[in-house]
Amino acid sequence: MSRIGRMPITVPAGVTFDLKENNFLTVKGPKGQLQRQLPVEMKIEVDGAEVKVTRPNDLKKMKSLHGLTRTLINNMVVGVTEGYEKKLEINGVGYKASKNGKQLDLALGYSHPVVMSDPEGIESTVENNIITVRGIDKEKVGQYAAEIRFKRLPEPYKGKGIKYVGEIIRRKEGKTAK
Repeated sequence: MSRIGRMPITVPAGVTFDLKENNFLTVKGPKGQLQRQLPVEMKIEVDGAEVKVTRPNDLKKMKSLHGLTRTLINNMVVGVTEGYEKKLEINGVGYKASKNGKQLDLALGYSHPVVMSDPEGIESTVENNIITVRGIDKEKVGQYAAEIRFKRLPEPYKGKGIKYVGEIIRRKEGKTAK
C-alpha cells in the first residue's frame, strides 16, 4: 500500500468538497476555488472532515496514481486555505525588477527590458531585489516562478542571475594567470 496514498486528508473548517462523476473535484475555501479532473480509476471518499483515496488493484500504474491523487487533493486543500508562494532573488550589477500593474518589468542586462504579465490567479510583488510569486494553485505558482528564473539563469562564475531564495549555486573558479 502506498504510504502517502493511504494517509487520510483532514479537511479544515470552511473548506467544501464537490465530487462529480468521473472524479471531477471542486474544492472551495476562504482563498478561492480550485477544480481538477483526477484519475477515474481511483476511488475518492469524503467522510465529513476526512477524505480517503483507495485504489482498485495493485498494478504498478494504480500504485503510482494512488499517491499522486492523494497529493493533488491535499495540494488543493492547502491552496484554498493557506495558498502558496515562491521567492526569487535577483543578483547582479544593474539587474532589477519593478511592478507596473499586472506587468513584471525585468532589467537583466539585455539590450531590451523583459516584460512578463502575471497569469490569471497569480500575483507577484517586488521588494528590493526579491520577487514573490503567490497564488492558490501550487502548479501555476511553481511554473510562473520557473519562467521568471529562466529569463536569466544564475551563472556559476559570479553568481549573477535570478535564483530561488535559499538556492545554492555551485561556483566555479575562474581562469588563473601564470
